[in-house]
Amino acid sequence: MQRRPLGATGLQVSRFGLGTWSWGRDTDEYDARDQLTAFVDAGGTLLDTSASYGDGASEGLIGELLRDTVDRDDVVIATKAGSGDGDKRRVRDTSRGALLRALDGSLDRMGVDSVDLWQVEFWSDGVPLEETLSALDAAVHSGRAHYVGVSNYSGWQTAQAATWQRAWPGRARLASTQVEYSLLNREIEHEVVPAALALGLGILAWSPLGRGVLTGKYRTGMPADSRAATPHLEAFVAPYLDERAAGIVEAVCKAADGLALSPVEVSLAWLRDRPGVSAALLGARTAAQLRGALSAEEVDLPQEIRTALDDVSAGDLDGDDADEPDADPDPDLRGM
Repeated sequence: MQRRPLGATGLQVSRFGLGTWSWGRDTDEYDARDQLTAFVDAGGTLLDTSASYGDGASEGLIGELLRDTVDRDDVVIATKAGSGDGDKRRVRDTSRGALLRALDGSLDRMGVDSVDLWQVEFWSDGVPLEETLSALDAAVHSGRAHYVGVSNYSGWQTAQAATWQRAWPGRARLASTQVEYSLLNREIEHEVVPAALALGLGILAWSPLGRGVLTGKYRTGMPADSRAATPHLEAFVAPYLDERAAGIVEAVCKAADGLALSPVEVSLAWLRDRPGVSAALLGARTAAQLRGALSAEEVDLPQEIRTALDDVSAGDLDGDDADEPDADPDPDLRGM
């Protein structure tokens, strides 16, 4: 698998990353081991997790696999902090103390001395930005994180944070921003992409298959084993089951048929080569599903197909910027 620099840094990451949102919760250690083995065997390096995934269960499982399945040096570990559960609702705490405690917990669960990329998971109006960003400085200066970034920030938030970090020598510059991006959601092209390109941030795209809809699985109905048929995830998928999305999915499937590819390969190849994208993060249920997605690494879409997909999916670019998706019951969900 080819590698790319993460933004304007020297950190090289695989063009597809492995998302682990379901690990330790819906994905057990056996399936996780199979996925990680398949990913590394394919040349993948970027492993994406968060302290909030399964309340730390994802990181704990990664720690087990780093001990007996893959070497630490074979993967680029990216984790996040700033989000958690409290009183049966999701809470955000981006204070310096909370972030650094979360980082220490992440290192302990994974059994590592440092992570390659540490990100603030969400923006918070309740904490001064300079306090939040000072935690990133402390993480880098202490050697607990090699690079830092943000996640789910809007365009102006991304620009403000990145500019603050560039304004004074010694601050840890932002390397990346992690945001939702797919043929079904191109809203980040309004402001986030221009900000990232101007300020040297690599884009890590989560849900690159439009919450699973771009696989084409919903074209003729609701599969019983799909996310949309799962009570705690149906509201997450629902926004992409409308008429507009159906038209985009049909265009993808038509292109896939003509190229003798799968809709997954077409969708991922389109996203992989968008301006500013360092990696697309894949979240799979099984190793076989993951291998099918990773086959997009070998796909080079003809320019006429790219142009057609650009045109058919450009409708949402006419609306307001909405970098954080609507109707998302669990905004930590990443992947397909």
